[in-house]
Amino acid sequence: MAKGEIFLNKYYVFWIKEEFAYHYFYKNDILYRFLSAYQKNKDRPDLFIQYHYITNRFPVNMLISHLHRSPHQSVQVDDHKKEIEIYNHQHYLSLHIHEKQLVFYCESLHDAEELLFPILRVFQPLLFVMSEINQGEYGWISPVTKNRKNHSGQILYSYH
Repeated sequence: MAKGEIFLNKYYVFWIKEEFAYHYFYKNDILYRFLSAYQKNKDRPDLFIQYHYITNRFPVNMLISHLHRSPHQSVQVDDHKKEIEIYNHQHYLSLHIHEKQLVFYCESLHDAEELLFPILRVFQPLLFVMSEINQGEYGWISPVTKNRKNHSGQILYSYH
């Protein structure tokens, strides 16, 4: 079956700033609802400000360098260096790097676990992943291993 003949699901990856990652690590549902609300209402000033406050930018060249170091897959980068195809003999993933999020397309999260997540865990463990369609597919790609004693008093709000 050719790559173009399969249905690819869309997923988002967000790099959450450390203080918020520790505060919301066990509150996945709150973070998911907030990020979903932002994805659907990017023009809302309150969501826009909060989103940009809690997320980090993705350094394109550094991320691409990490992807190229993986010995178990092939990586193709387009001319603009923001769209990347990652594949091996069984799995395929298309990755698009944006300023504040990664968007990737693949058949299932199993493909992402084979091709992308191991590299991202080394690159940055505080990444939150969510599916565009399946509301049950969201969470952190790595466990938080460090205890934080001082949490920020900041709270995320999202209204439906």
